[in-house]
Amino acid sequence: MMKKPTLLVLAAGMGSRYGGLKQIDPVGPQGEIILDYSLYDARLAGFERVVFVIKPELCDTFEEVIGHRLRSSMEVDYAFQTLDSLPHGMFVPEGRVKPWGTGHAVLCARQQLSGPFAVINADDYYGRSCFALLYDFLVQDRPAQPLGMCMVGYRLDRTLTENGGVSRGVCRMENGMLCSVAEHTSIAKAADGRIEALLDGTPVELEPETVVSMNAWGMPENVFEPLGAGFEAFLRRRDGDVLKREYYLPGFVDDMVREGRGSVRVLRSEEQWHGVTYREDKAAVCAAFSGMLERGMYPALR
Repeated sequence: MMKKPTLLVLAAGMGSRYGGLKQIDPVGPQGEIILDYSLYDARLAGFERVVFVIKPELCDTFEEVIGHRLRSSMEVDYAFQTLDSLPHGMFVPEGRVKPWGTGHAVLCARQQLSGPFAVINADDYYGRSCFALLYDFLVQDRPAQPLGMCMVGYRLDRTLTENGGVSRGVCRMENGMLCSVAEHTSIAKAADGRIEALLDGTPVELEPETVVSMNAWGMPENVFEPLGAGFEAFLRRRDGDVLKREYYLPGFVDDMVREGRGSVRVLRSEEQWHGVTYREDKAAVCAAFSGMLERGMYPALR
């Protein structure tokens, strides 16, 4: 019998543009954080276990803010993302302080995962349907090879902020399957309403209905072998800034798809994303959650 899916929450990043620990910054009327609402939705979808990927020094803070309360309704575990969590014989470059990225964060949870799992960011609000889509996909039987994965895709215009540029994985699809995902940066609305972005430093224009990844993935347990091999190859490369470059989960997925070693079903969500990329975003996010509570979507979670 297939093991029940686990929810893996990536929460080790500090949020440099936001300027602090936005993962635990209150946005609800009773001091709720975005993750409170995501976990409520995840439990409704069927998830009974969550693993937080965090920095070791944040363990006590996370346990105080959310872990101890959550244990009454979900099994809670922690995985630690550290710079020296590297393959045997490899070392941290002198002067490196930046985390290794989302692909490495997932690898750091390998010992805590023994079945299929969903991956989300701690500081993004995905909407209730996201977790139902992920859970329903993960409980289905799938062939071991190629790796059967899924991604929840969002309309680009529902993932933007008025307060600056954002980065999104822009998806190319065919018959509901992912063909490629390319990281676009500095995505923002221009004065005339057009959506502009940079792709490898080159200006491009994107359509509002463009499907993008918000780092909501469904993964099988056997993803760790190729993910680890990809990370080792990443570390051996000599291109780019060794002090800043990162091993991104979307980049790994894109490689697997292009090489025919993985397939990704794109599950479409029409919901509005909410997040605090910048401090100026907080007021609008708080207002959005107040509206949801007034409509009866959530009870008081604190």
